Amino acid sequence: MAALAACSQDNSPSPAAAETPAASPTPQPTSPQPISAPAATPAAAATSPIAGPPPSSTAATQFSLTDPTSPWVVVNKHRPLKPQNFVPADLVQPAVRLAVSGEASLLNRTTAAAAEKMFRAAAAEGVILAVASGYRSYTTQITTYNGYVASSGQAAADRASARPGYSEHQTGWAFDISDGGGACSFQPCFAEQPAAVWAKANAHKFGFIVRYPWMFHETTGYFYEPWHLRYIGIEAAGAMAAKGIATLEEYFGLEAAPDYL
Repeated sequence: MAALAACSQDNSPSPAAAETPAASPTPQPTSPQPISAPAATPAAAATSPIAGPPPSSTAATQFSLTDPTSPWVVVNKHRPLKPQNFVPADLVQPAVRLAVSGEASLLNRTTAAAAEKMFRAAAAEGVILAVASGYRSYTTQITTYNGYVASSGQAAADRASARPGYSEHQTGWAFDISDGGGACSFQPCFAEQPAAVWAKANAHKFGFIVRYPWMFHETTGYFYEPWHLRYIGIEAAGAMAAKGIATLEEYFGLEAAPDYL
C-alpha cells in the first residue's frame, strides 16, 4: 500500500522512529536539501489563543488549537508546531508494556496516565496493547526526513515522512500501539488484530482517538493508521465518538490538509 504514512518503528538499537511503515528501508541521514534545526527556544510554548467551541461539539472546556502543550493542538500538513523544535517539559515513561526504549518510550505525563488506564482496561478484557513508538524529537525527525529526501527526493519524502516540526509524535500527545508480539506492526493488516479492534472501539473512553482513520487521507494527509492514537481528553474524544466525527479537522471546523502548503 503506497500510503501517506505518519508513523513507524525503527528496529535499530536506538529507538528513533521513522514516519513510514517499518517494512520500508531506512535511508542514510544525509540530504542534498537538508532541513536544519532552528535556534534553541524554551521548551514551553507561549500561550496561544483559546479555541472557540468546536462547531461539532457542545464541550464546555476549551483549549488552544495551536499551543503544543494543549491536548487540542492540531498538527497537520498545514499546521506546524510552534515553536517547531518544541520539547514537552513533562516527558515520562508510562507504566505499560513497551516495545521500544529510550526516547520512543516516552509520553507527556497526561497521555501516559491515560494510556496506563487504557492498557489496564484492555488487559482485563484479554487484549494486549504495547507502546510501539511514542515521543519523537525534532532532531530525530530532521535525520529521518532528510534521509528520505536524499534517497528518494523531496516529493517522495513528503509522501512517506512528516517534515520536521509537523509530527504529532513530537508533542507527546500521540503514540503508536502494537499487540506486544509485533503481528502486522505498521502494516494495513494491523487493523484486523485484536489490539487495533479493541482500541478503535474503546480508546475514546480514555480520551484517545485513532488520528488517521480509514478513507480520510484527503482530510488528514495520511492513509489509515489503526496503530496511531492521539490523546485529546475524554470529553472531546467521547463527543467525536457519539457524533460519528472521524477527524480533528472536522471536529474543530478546520480546513483539510492533504498536502503541505
